[in-house]
Amino acid sequence: MSSTFPSAPSGPAAVSRARVLAVTSGKGGVGKTFLTANLAAGLAARGKRVLVLDADLGLANLDVALNLFPKITLHDVFTGKVGLEEAILPAPGGFSVLLAGSGLVEYSRLTAEVREQLLRIIDTLGPRYDHILLDTGAGISDVVLYAVSLADDVLVLATPEPTSMTDAYATIKVLATQQNRREIRLVVNQVGRIGEGRVIRTQLQLVVDRFVAPTLPDTGAAPTLELIGEVPLDPAVREAVQKRKLLLELLPGSAAARAVEAIAGRLAS
Repeated sequence: MSSTFPSAPSGPAAVSRARVLAVTSGKGGVGKTFLTANLAAGLAARGKRVLVLDADLGLANLDVALNLFPKITLHDVFTGKVGLEEAILPAPGGFSVLLAGSGLVEYSRLTAEVREQLLRIIDTLGPRYDHILLDTGAGISDVVLYAVSLADDVLVLATPEPTSMTDAYATIKVLATQQNRREIRLVVNQVGRIGEGRVIRTQLQLVVDRFVAPTLPDTGAAPTLELIGEVPLDPAVREAVQKRKLLLELLPGSAAARAVEAIAGRLAS
């Protein structure tokens, strides 16, 4: 169990706490779980203690992406059937996971129980890891927004598709107005050419500056979108997804894998 549930540091380092990053998107199907899992592997390869929490409580699919068949999920923790430590599993790539169940209607809305349990998990596990990644659901439901509110940083994933960009803007707007987020990280997935991510970041920033900033109490502090990477459209990704393997392990030399590695390096630093 020690390999999946690291001991909390002792001495002066005991006050350290994981940096919590919520990976979210306005639209489903943009590669959020794929990115989260591979970022975790990239961070673990750099010697970081990493936990991925599947915060898409009702429509979880992290287990599918990692080819895991868990007998224990967060549902068992929430209902008191098992302790938190028993639900933490080792994943390919050298990181740990807390998996949620799929198709559980009771977790599709934010209840007092869900709030308390998620907060308890973050507070309990924070001192034991360097990074906790929250793989949230898509959209701006109460459950998604609450999970994001527990994070130190938020990463919005978008693709060049107009619907994805529109939904990414809607997500950024809500995070700025409801959670007072002023720094939001952006990754653009499935880009067709180098530099397309920068173009999309600029377009989103212009819209945010024009339509979101004037609605904020401190109108001079518009949310800043920080592009931390773009991932090219790469057939290697499809192959890894179909084989339920981490791209960084299956095809580490592919263009998409190198791009994800670069993003992980930025997060690690």
